[in-house]
Parts: sequence; structure tokens; C-alpha cells
Amino acid sequence: MLAETICSAAAVAGLGIAGITAYRKRFLAAARIAAYALVPLGLVMTGAVEWIADTAFSPVAWAGFGVLGGAWLLLSSTRAVERRRGGRKEVAGGAEPGAVAPTASTPSRAVAPKPQTGKAGQSGAEDFSDIEAILKKHGI
Repeated sequence: MLAETICSAAAVAGLGIAGITAYRKRFLAAARIAAYALVPLGLVMTGAVEWIADTAFSPVAWAGFGVLGGAWLLLSSTRAVERRRGGRKEVAGGAEPGAVAPTASTPSRAVAPKPQTGKAGQSGAEDFSDIEAILKKHGI
């Protein structure tokens, strides 16, 4: 009851300010202030203020928010651990993994040697000749 009275008073005060603003020939600002002032009145008329007030002072509602927060923490921590492991699954008790070739789907970490092009006796300085040509072209 008190929350509805406060919201209604805020709406009346806002509409009064909008009226004064319109009197000063600032109609666009007055319309904007009136729109903001009508929001609390609309919330009172729909019953949303009563629902919010009942929820804010309900211990059961706060316990429910606590349970939701705990569930969110549990889900986010399990996702973080899963990402850190890289999607690997734990094998319990030394049992065989479920896949026939478990390492076949993971990418190889070994770096393949680059095939050599050109002469076999080229030095490392000649590898930068194309870079030098680009730098000279741009005047660097």
C-alpha cells in the first residue's frame, strides 16, 4: 500500500514538472518528462509494484534467489573446468576409453617440417630477400 502511494505521488509530481516545462514552451522536454512520470503510475495500475514489494520482503523469494545463484555458480564452474581440461573426459578406474581411437580426433601438436624450395645450399639471409624488396618498394 505504501509503495503504491509513493509511486502515485511520484507520477503526480512528474506530471506537474511536465506541466511547468510545457508552460515554458519546451514541449519536447515536457512530453519526455510526462512519459517518464507515467511509468510508475502504469506499474501501480498493473499490480507490478505490489508483486515487487511482496517479493522484496519475502524470505522465501530471497532463498529462491540464493538457490538460483548457487545453480549459476555450479554451472559456470563446471564449464570453466571443462574448458581448462580441453574437453577431455575422465576415465574412471583404469577402464578402456569409449572411443576406438581416442587420439584420432585431437589435433597433432607436432610441427611438420617445412618443405625446402629452391637450392639446398641457400643461407638464412637469402630467405629475407622478398621482405627486403617489399621494404625498399615502400621506401623503408
